[in-house]
Amino acid sequence: MTLTEFRYIIALAQEGSFSRAAERCSVSQPTLSVAIARLEDELGVLLFERGKGFVSPTDVGTRIVEQARQALLEADKVRQLAHYGRDQLAGPLRLGIIHTIAPYLLPQLICALRPVAPAMPLAIEENMTANLAEMLNDNELDVLVIALPFEQNGVVTRAIYDEDFKIIVPRGHPWEQRTSMSPEEVTGAEVLLLKAGNCFRDQVLGACPQVSSPESGVRLGHSIGTIRSMVASGLGISVLPEGALTHPYSNELLSVIPFIGPSPARRIALAWRTGFVRPKAIDALLLALSRIDNPAYRMQPGLIRGLGTADA
Repeated sequence: MTLTEFRYIIALAQEGSFSRAAERCSVSQPTLSVAIARLEDELGVLLFERGKGFVSPTDVGTRIVEQARQALLEADKVRQLAHYGRDQLAGPLRLGIIHTIAPYLLPQLICALRPVAPAMPLAIEENMTANLAEMLNDNELDVLVIALPFEQNGVVTRAIYDEDFKIIVPRGHPWEQRTSMSPEEVTGAEVLLLKAGNCFRDQVLGACPQVSSPESGVRLGHSIGTIRSMVASGLGISVLPEGALTHPYSNELLSVIPFIGPSPARRIALAWRTGFVRPKAIDALLLALSRIDNPAYRMQPGLIRGLGTADA
């Protein structure tokens, strides 16, 4: 058995099609089919049930595919150890980050990271939390920037900063002159929210219970930037994270109203696999984050503990 055969059976289990699995592995369908049949002969068990229009792992196949996945992870650790053994801060770091953080944090993070780790560019994947978690588990990403809570077996998290929520209304709105508001006051038929699947949407609904009441006619947007523009145009009001409302994202057509303290907020964190072979890369990120000077981000105390300790 070979690591290549392991990649083939993992791809087939995920795709459920020989043609799609072959395309994913960049080989011809006969090459993939022969390799999997050869592995089944070697192991003496049927890994996949073939039928008209479907391919599905058998019970033992499911267990073997999972073990193959773990074997690939361990093999990749060997490669990474060899590659980064001399310098953990040399070479790309695969960073996953959620949509509601990426446009606002990344420009500041990259500027702060350059002097800390000039030979470590970021290969960035912007996606939803569930997708990023799967990619981290499959070793397609090295570290995530996500909002807590976030729990996954074999993953370490480190809180970075807290970020308050703010109410935004268009100029001329009856609330424009308000100096503060309570979460319970955010209601009505003009509230703009992100579409389902975004963790920030869920956090807003948790912080402002009246928004999800049957009487509220919520309107939806694809991104924070889109919602901010719709509010500025006069379509409605919204609740957004403070970092999305500071310069250069402030807008003279918007009024920003704070919540009565304690303000609803979200806690942002790094997440990486236990035993990640480049702990100094994590510490470099933490050091760069600690150097970001943005009043919207309330950095956690003790964010850095010295290079080489992030795996502790």
